[in-house]
Amino acid sequence: MEKKILALLCLLYAGNLFSQVNQFKILNTSTAEPVEGASISNATGLIGISNEKGIFSITSENLPGNYKISALGFETLDIELKKSAGLAKIYLSPRLEGLSEVVVRSTMIPKPLIKVPAAISLITATDFKRTDATNVLETFNNVPGVYVNQGALNTNKITIRGIGARSQYSTNRIQAYFDGIPLTTAEGELTLDDFDQESLERIEVIKGPTSSIYGAGLGGAINLYSTQPGKTQARLGLKTQFGSFNTQKQVYQASNTTVNSSLFAVFTNLTSDGYRENGNYDRKSALLNGTLKTSEDGSLSYLANFTRLKAFIPSSLNEDDFLNNPKTAAFSWAQSKGYESYDRGMLGGSYTHALVDELSNTTSIFINFRNAYEPRPFNILKEERVSAGVRTKFKLDARVFKIPSEISLGAEYYNEWYEIGTFQNLYEDFPGTGSVLGNRLSNNEQRRDYANFFGQISLEFNEKWNLEAGFNLNTTNYSLKDLYARDQVNQTGDYGFAPVFSPRIGTSYEIGEGKNVYVSISHGFSTPSVAETLTPQGQINTNLAPETGINYEAGFKGNWLENKWYTEISVFSIQIKNLLVAQRIGPDQYVGINAGKTNHNGIEFLTNYRFLMGSKLQVKPYINGALNFFKFDRFINDNVDFSGNELPGVPKYTVNFGVDVQSDSGFEFFSNYRSVGKIPLNDENSNYTDGYNLLNFKTGYSFKIIDDILLNVYAGINNALDEHYAASVVTNAVGFGGAAPRYYYPGNPRNYYGGLQLNYVF
Repeated sequence: MEKKILALLCLLYAGNLFSQVNQFKILNTSTAEPVEGASISNATGLIGISNEKGIFSITSENLPGNYKISALGFETLDIELKKSAGLAKIYLSPRLEGLSEVVVRSTMIPKPLIKVPAAISLITATDFKRTDATNVLETFNNVPGVYVNQGALNTNKITIRGIGARSQYSTNRIQAYFDGIPLTTAEGELTLDDFDQESLERIEVIKGPTSSIYGAGLGGAINLYSTQPGKTQARLGLKTQFGSFNTQKQVYQASNTTVNSSLFAVFTNLTSDGYRENGNYDRKSALLNGTLKTSEDGSLSYLANFTRLKAFIPSSLNEDDFLNNPKTAAFSWAQSKGYESYDRGMLGGSYTHALVDELSNTTSIFINFRNAYEPRPFNILKEERVSAGVRTKFKLDARVFKIPSEISLGAEYYNEWYEIGTFQNLYEDFPGTGSVLGNRLSNNEQRRDYANFFGQISLEFNEKWNLEAGFNLNTTNYSLKDLYARDQVNQTGDYGFAPVFSPRIGTSYEIGEGKNVYVSISHGFSTPSVAETLTPQGQINTNLAPETGINYEAGFKGNWLENKWYTEISVFSIQIKNLLVAQRIGPDQYVGINAGKTNHNGIEFLTNYRFLMGSKLQVKPYINGALNFFKFDRFINDNVDFSGNELPGVPKYTVNFGVDVQSDSGFEFFSNYRSVGKIPLNDENSNYTDGYNLLNFKTGYSFKIIDDILLNVYAGINNALDEHYAASVVTNAVGFGGAAPRYYYPGNPRNYYGGLQLNYVF
């Protein structure tokens, strides 16, 4: 009897082994989110469909085998599936023509783009391919409502819907994150030109006040997402590029993906002599990111980035030099050989854990540092900055009043220490040697911290109608310690802003299959920097208030002609009060005042179409743009009334038209025509730039040298029409000592580039 029972157990065990179930999980390559409803089939037909967690099962008797996996909005994947001891991951790549189906990650509750009741633009891998890859900010100019002033590779300023246009040399009023790690300083300053597009999967731009999600972001928010290796494989890559002005770029990449982990590393070195005098540029950067599945319900992601920069500064020109000698640098900057240099790094990690089936948590910790040295004609600046913080977010799937809902609640805390000192620049005493460090002029230490408490709920009333509501409560405080005792001014003091409550509500309704309309109202704010709060006597201006605004918006997002044609249009009105104005009282001294109100009214549009020329060639024309009606509502500054004038620093319109051609054979061609309207240069509207038009081309060809080695060869032309234009402007420039005001940064003339990229998969 014992032998019979033992034999029966052996048969049952063998049968269990034979029919062992293997589980696979399908993930979105861009977002790492599960793909629900994907079809898995083989030669015999449909095998299964992935569940809400992206998981499907296949018995061992059907493995190994060749399978086809397809899902709406994704590229179809042909893959050989093998037996696996654990939960094997499979990645699907979103289709470009399925843009509306891409799940947006920037909102607290991820949702397909077409259903989000907000103006969100995506910068994808195709957008990166259209440019020469020397400055990632070039891709932002293809986003309706966004305008980038590009004075040089290291002198850039982003405006969203005209907000931030009054900043003199840098980007502010915009929040930015890299894989959830804050990039904007506690004072609101932002630098994005450190990052290479080779390290990015995509970028999401939320336009208009986003304070209900990210705190002090009156202009909007920019979220950068690092490259995810995707398929289970190892890869090495090498890229080299050469261009006009002795511009050179080298990129080295490596990645490895297994069932439970992924790792991606990239190193870039970009150098250029620049078009203008005193324009040399040298940047080295390294990035490492990865994921690790720690348990069935938990995963860890990590990110490290380091940048070393030395970039000389030609600065802005007056009108005569701009028209007749655009290659020259500003005289004092050329004589002092002014430049900026810094080491900058960030390190962060996030842990996501499913607490129960309906509740999950993601917690991130991060630290940033920057050590900078910048010789300018008027002084030499030394800066040190260290910041750290934590952000946690809970996501709950529930039913509210029997309505399917998603709820997100969380908090963020950010602390920053900043030390700044200025010194005499003795370059005039040592002709021909450039900047020379002199005696100390100032030494200040600043500490700023803020806390955000946020929440959002998404209600799905039915398949067509959803509603979102959210809020953010912000507290901001800072202290200033004057460490320089030799002058008669003591700037030491503490200051805090009253808590700011920022609500948002929006709703989207499907009026037809693949066609949604939306409306939203959102509140936003931006706090003054420490420099703006100082009076000319060096005291803290405790009467200065945050800049606040309300955004009213309505829009349409829709697919047509079997999803081959996609369109967006949005109409918005942003009313800003307590406008922060930086009044210039010296070559490098500004004071802030609350000077009035502005109206930011505009229309943004986007459309793209996909032609199929046979089965192997796609032609994709697109057009997008913005019409801007940005004016001072009430603005009196220094007893002069500018009410009704146009807001300086923003073009009246921007339009992009382009055609992308891509084939299965590996051939690619990209063309882009950009038209930019006139830009007011000052509050008086007494000076304007001329409008300009740029035409860019790029072509490339990819082919396999052998089975595992892929080579891409490419070349391009920027500004093919050789247009003379102002690529950036300084608003309200002032000429000191009888000199003409220097408003203009000339753009590069016609220039060329080319390169090759080698990838080895093993």
